[in-house]
Amino acid sequence: MIAERLRHDTTRRKLAYLAAGILIAAVTLFLALPILALFLRIPPAQFFVTLENPLVISALWLSLFTTCITLVIVIAVGTPFAYFHSRYSYPGKVLVDTFIDLPLVLPPAVAGVALLMLYGRVGLLGQYFNMAGIQIAFTTLAVILAQIFVASPFYLRQAKSLFEQLDPAYEQTARTLGASPFRTLVSVTFPMTAGGLVSGAVMTFGRALGEFGATIMFAGNLPGVTQTMPLAVYVGMESNLYVGLTISILLVIISFAIMLAVRLVQKREELHA
Repeated sequence: MIAERLRHDTTRRKLAYLAAGILIAAVTLFLALPILALFLRIPPAQFFVTLENPLVISALWLSLFTTCITLVIVIAVGTPFAYFHSRYSYPGKVLVDTFIDLPLVLPPAVAGVALLMLYGRVGLLGQYFNMAGIQIAFTTLAVILAQIFVASPFYLRQAKSLFEQLDPAYEQTARTLGASPFRTLVSVTFPMTAGGLVSGAVMTFGRALGEFGATIMFAGNLPGVTQTMPLAVYVGMESNLYVGLTISILLVIISFAIMLAVRLVQKREELHA
C-alpha cells in the first residue's frame, strides 16, 4: 500500500515537472522566436552593408542624441524632485503621484496629441512661443519633450521608492556628526541609493530610445530632424525592408544590453545588501 502510494506520488511529481517544463518552454519560445525570426530574415553581409545607409546613420545618431539629452534632464530634475516628494507631505501629493504614473498607462499617441495641444503653433502655450518666434512642435526639441513625457516615470518612480525606503537613521547620524544637509545628501543618501537610481536611469534610456507614438504625433517624421530609429523602422518597412530590419536589430541589441545592465546592477545590489 505504502509502495503504491509512493509510486503514485513519484508519477504525479514527474507529470508536474513535465507540465512545468512544457509551460516554460512554450512561454520562452513565444517571446524568443519573433526575435530569432528578425535576425534570420536578413543575411549578415546585407546587415553590415545596410548599416552604412544614410537613413540608418541619421536615425541612429538622432536617437542617441535626443535620448542622452532626455536622460540628463530627467536625472537633473527628477532626482531632487523625487527626494523632496518622498520626504515631505503636502496638499495634493496623491494627485501628483497620479500624474507621475499617468504616462505609463496613457497611450503614447494620446500623449503626443496632448503635447501638441499645449506646445503646437495654436496650442495653449505654443501660441505665445509662436508670437516670440519660437517653434516647438515638429522640431528636435519636440522629440526630446515627447521622450521626457513618456520615459520620465520610469526614473521618478524608482527614485521615489528608493528615497522612501532608505532608513532616515543613516542621514540623522550624519547630521548629528556635523554634516550639512547638502553633504548628507551627497555623501550618504545618493551613495546608498546609487544602484537603484542607475537602474531607473537605464530603464528611462531604453524607453526614450524606443518612443514612437508621442514622437510621430508631436514631432512628425522629418529625416535628420525628428526621424528617430523607431520612426525610421516604420519608413523602412514601407520603402526598404532591409533598412527596417537593420534598425530593428540595432534596437533589439541595445534593448538587450540595457536589460542586461539592469540585471547586473540589481545583482550587485543584492550582493552588497
